[in-house]
Amino acid sequence: MWHSFSTCLKRYKEMGLLHGVLTLLLLMTLHWATGSQRDPCQSPEVQCDFVCDCNDCNDELDCGYRGREFVCDFEEPASCGWKDQSLEAGYSWERRQRGDALPDSGPSSDFTTGTASGWFMGVTSVQAGSPATAVLVSPAMRQSSPTCRLHLRYFLWDSGHTGLGAAPLWASLWREEVGQEAVVWRPDGTSVRGWREATVFLGRVPSTFRIRFHSRRYEGRRGDVAVDQLEFLDCAMPQPPQEESCAAGMLQCKNLGCVAQRQVCDGTDDCGDRTDEENCGGYWSCDFEEDVCDWDLRSLSPLRWKRTNQMNISLSDPRQGPGRDHSHNTASGHFLYVTAPETALKADWAAFQTPFLDPTNSTHPCKVVMYTHQFGPRAGGLSVLVADREIHPVWERGGALGDLWVKGELEVVTNMTFKILFVAAIRDKEYGGIAVDSITMSPECQISKGNNTAVRFPKPPPHPCTESDQICDFHVDCPEAQDEAKCGDFSYEGGSSGWTDSSIGGQGWQLKMYNATTKEQYLCVAQAPGQQLSEAQTRTPLLGPSGPACTLSFSFSLTGPPVHIGELSVRVIDSLLGEGPRLWEYAGKTGSSEEGAWLKEEIHLGVWDHRFQLEFLARSKVLGPDVQIAVKDVRFVNCHPDYFQSSSTELSCNFEEGLCNWYQDHADNFDWTVQSGMDHSTGIGKSLVVDMWSPSLRGLSGRLVSFPQPPTSQEHCLYFYYRLYGPDTGELKVKLHDPNGYEVLLWSRGGPHGNVWHEGHCPVAQQLTSFQLVFEAVRSGFDGEVALDDVALYKRPCSVPRACSFEGQACGFTSGYGPARWRLQNGFSTSTGPRTDHTLETQMGYYMMLDSDKEVLPQGAVSTLTSPLSWASYNPKCVNFWYHMGGKNPGSFSVYVKPEKGERVKIFSNSVSRGGVWRHGNGSISVSASDWQLEFEVEGAGGTHSYVALDDVILSNHPCHSPGEDCDLERGLCGWTNTQNTTLDKLDWELTSAEAESHYPTPPWDHTLGNERGHFLFLPSSSRDTANHNAQLLSPHLPSTKGTCLRFWAHKPSSGDSYLKVLRWSGVQSQQLLEVREVTSVWKRFDINITSAEEYQIVFEGFKGTSGVFALDDIQYTVGFNCAGAATDPLPTHPPDNAGGIAASIIVLLLLVATLAGVLCYFLREKKRAGSASQASCSDQGFSNDSYDQSLTDPTGGTRAGSGIFSVEENREEQP
Repeated sequence: MWHSFSTCLKRYKEMGLLHGVLTLLLLMTLHWATGSQRDPCQSPEVQCDFVCDCNDCNDELDCGYRGREFVCDFEEPASCGWKDQSLEAGYSWERRQRGDALPDSGPSSDFTTGTASGWFMGVTSVQAGSPATAVLVSPAMRQSSPTCRLHLRYFLWDSGHTGLGAAPLWASLWREEVGQEAVVWRPDGTSVRGWREATVFLGRVPSTFRIRFHSRRYEGRRGDVAVDQLEFLDCAMPQPPQEESCAAGMLQCKNLGCVAQRQVCDGTDDCGDRTDEENCGGYWSCDFEEDVCDWDLRSLSPLRWKRTNQMNISLSDPRQGPGRDHSHNTASGHFLYVTAPETALKADWAAFQTPFLDPTNSTHPCKVVMYTHQFGPRAGGLSVLVADREIHPVWERGGALGDLWVKGELEVVTNMTFKILFVAAIRDKEYGGIAVDSITMSPECQISKGNNTAVRFPKPPPHPCTESDQICDFHVDCPEAQDEAKCGDFSYEGGSSGWTDSSIGGQGWQLKMYNATTKEQYLCVAQAPGQQLSEAQTRTPLLGPSGPACTLSFSFSLTGPPVHIGELSVRVIDSLLGEGPRLWEYAGKTGSSEEGAWLKEEIHLGVWDHRFQLEFLARSKVLGPDVQIAVKDVRFVNCHPDYFQSSSTELSCNFEEGLCNWYQDHADNFDWTVQSGMDHSTGIGKSLVVDMWSPSLRGLSGRLVSFPQPPTSQEHCLYFYYRLYGPDTGELKVKLHDPNGYEVLLWSRGGPHGNVWHEGHCPVAQQLTSFQLVFEAVRSGFDGEVALDDVALYKRPCSVPRACSFEGQACGFTSGYGPARWRLQNGFSTSTGPRTDHTLETQMGYYMMLDSDKEVLPQGAVSTLTSPLSWASYNPKCVNFWYHMGGKNPGSFSVYVKPEKGERVKIFSNSVSRGGVWRHGNGSISVSASDWQLEFEVEGAGGTHSYVALDDVILSNHPCHSPGEDCDLERGLCGWTNTQNTTLDKLDWELTSAEAESHYPTPPWDHTLGNERGHFLFLPSSSRDTANHNAQLLSPHLPSTKGTCLRFWAHKPSSGDSYLKVLRWSGVQSQQLLEVREVTSVWKRFDINITSAEEYQIVFEGFKGTSGVFALDDIQYTVGFNCAGAATDPLPTHPPDNAGGIAASIIVLLLLVATLAGVLCYFLREKKRAGSASQASCSDQGFSNDSYDQSLTDPTGGTRAGSGIFSVEENREEQP
């Protein structure tokens, strides 16, 4: 051989071709070497086939999913390979986030992370003259198994109230091999502001395919159709076992995979190479591709089955037809189908049947396998009847089962010739129908050639005794309770038969006899013929609506030798909103044997406004004769809507013994939870909480609803305590809900309010009809907590509000009768007044405004805005407010305290318009032995296009803070405010103490008191998505200066990465004065000399890191004095705005003259008011950009000590 090779080389050399031959040999050698070393997992044939062939699963990246979990959450920019392929330029899909502010369209967060920074796929806005379709397409996938399904979250909300249309969202399969598209999923088009759960059943696809999500609309807003968290389940074909052969009872396929014997000759390619469907001689199968085989479609009903395919039904309307056949999973495949005709529905049933068949016996029964598709509200149910001498049912499947083909099996044993009849019930509804395909009959089902027996038809069922909506409505309307007898309540004879198995997988529910003597029955899980690897499901008929006391009671058992038997759960399926979350779940086992292993459970169902179904779901880890999951003694207790547990509808509740006469709203996204150890009253009791920190929380809102209240003849006041805590908290709202479903916003509050309880009052006007009150926690933020406690509704008007932002209503403030009137408005609705409010810093925020133009308010004329009456007080108070004066000569603005008896006292005045900005004002209120009111008064000055506006009135239980005084944060923020302008920051500085804090890291003590009870402002780190976001704290507007000293103390751990910038704002100019990234001790002081040629504000801008905390305490600015103590500015020539000195002198005088009389009066008043709520009112008419009143309550519930000057000094002396 070597000699021959040498001879060849010699000849090639002689021909001058040796160099080329050697080069060729070298290339062939390299090709062989690299080819032999190529990782077979990189082959295109094994990519995107739902099997990880590579150790790192790289062959399954960007296949519409990523990695071993086969999940796509759209967090990566590649979007797992999904791409927009929309046909119209004006409507498309996009990968997006919610954004920093809560949007007026689209999801409030993604589903995966539940935050504003999470990503999802949503549609763009659209406004078209004809329907526009947005299409989102997956990468190519190789093939899928019959059990393949896509679990996802979807969002459908008609935020613009333009209508979602008939097909706002659907999914289809595009088969590249056959060039066809088949609809596989059509969710209900109900508009719901929240993520919903769904499963797309893809089924067996033998060749390359893509998934498409479609949305078709004329008009809609951005994000109102969205998908997220796609998860592919059980999509891989059977894989070869680790052993050489399949387990006992399994069939080995040609591709070495294994399938169960029950999957053989069942009309489905379970192997993937059709091995399981090859040796089926003698079976009578019909896939309806050529004809109807021997099935007889004649019927006594005018409604008929017909052989058809999706192409003949519709390719343009995705809601029509089953979308695809079962046999080939294509739109061109045929099946039998029945639906309501386009004309009037004259009959509600249709039937088809076999020819007469020979008798069978128990050892050789006639076995039938079929696949049914029952979709949409028209699908009333499908039954299989056997007609021998009589007609009797042998199998049934009620109602709509979803957008999939479901496998069914039955056996017929009879000693007479017989027919098998398929009977469908069709409802006169909008869309849907029933289809049957791939019917396979065993060899024992032989067509008869002999004489046939006559069939006696059964008597028709009795006509319903009442209307359908009154059946199963928890109220007896018929003799012998016929309307409630078969609704799933076991207390009725035959009530257990009201449960219908709706399973689509290999486990289902059966009804069995528990006690032959008493004829007690129970529901249990058993093997079922379905293909899907899903839970066993059984449902009631449509029930309800239900009332607030409605309770589901039942007993259950999970028994057998294994340590873990399985899972059992309960959920509600709302007829309008669809499937809800699990209300109750149990996993494990209750005992080893049935005896003594039954446990009793009660689940509070509460109010369901629409008709609904109850569903038990279960999954047994192992099925066997000694393993059982069972349910019995099901009862519906006190479920009628008019039933109340007591005659009283009193709304007072401290939540120590439950929710009293309040209940959770099932139409919202999450529930309030009862939490111990942080209530308002004792600090160790219970309160209601929505934990925005929870990573499992999803959706926008959680609502607490009162029992219906009767009409009222006078104004009431809703009294409660609340907490809004955290740098990105969200909102708390109070709404009034009327019998027609309309809601009115009464009160709202958002943003940071410190780690303390606040007192809230909300006026409820006279109501001519019954009504309900609603507390709504809005999850617009993701880093905080909302809490509620001590709620009561009183038959009297609210007193003067402790805080009012004028959002929603005027808080009881009234305008006097004069030439001009104060009015409630926002910047969006008028051209006169501030463009934005102070609370929200938006055009939609409200404030009170007086037009002081000379044509409206002549020079010298006055107009007064008066607060509600406040009860007498023996503690000094401070009223803080923000005002806005604009135009030329807007007039003089003054604030008075008007006692019920005596002359009014001026506590604030200003007559200078200094730019169109909101300014802070305050005034001290002296001790008063009588009830009093606040009066905000404007005197005209002959202005032109002028106005005065008022916002955010806050009443605090301490004297006002003087400019230049050290702000120790023990009595609030001293006029400093968190901006709510989302273009400036995303978070807020929060007020807390080390003692009260249980969630965030904090300094070990404050600087002022040097202990855990002292307060400070801080910007914490957390596991939420707010890292690197900023928070701005603004001072009041300060006058121009040649030297003002800013002094503050800061805390930052060395391991943290948060930091601080100190800025000076003047007009639109910003100057950085200091940046703090390191603090060498627990608390460190910083001094800054500030100069400014014009009016300015000081800004503390904190930047949140991924760890640690940044805190501020003892903030002070000395106007006109630099940090060396030298005077830099001349004293002001005009009198100060704040007339607190006058009020202070009045305090001393009243204390000397009226101490004894005041104490006596106080005693008599409090004795008279004993048993009622505290008369100190604080109707905080919702806002967020405010000062805190830290003297309200201690976080532990008591009155907070150390809030006065002398107490502070005393505590300092006690420091170690």
